[in-house]
Amino acid sequence: MTRRFAFKMKLKPGCEKEYARRHAAIWPELKQIIKEQGVGNYSIYWDKETNILFAYQECGKEGNTQNTYNVDPVTQRWWDMMADIMEVNADNSPVSIPLKELFHMD
Repeated sequence: MTRRFAFKMKLKPGCEKEYARRHAAIWPELKQIIKEQGVGNYSIYWDKETNILFAYQECGKEGNTQNTYNVDPVTQRWWDMMADIMEVNADNSPVSIPLKELFHMD
């Protein structure tokens, strides 16, 4: 069963080009880990007016990319690299706010 998961994060002002550049060169090993976690159809959108990042992913397992327990070293390195351009928690994981689905149409 596929679950849909949406969340928002906050980009620091003036960092949208750097954020896009880093994601255009996402590490293949990170993409593989995300897929192994059962995550697919993963998109991130940027709201220019608020610097809010809106993310959507479909998860085939219980996890999602925002789980901060038992984080692998590759994901931790990615978080560490992204910490200078996003709002982050003490462990450098992105501050992420889950969004409740109110409507879905197939």
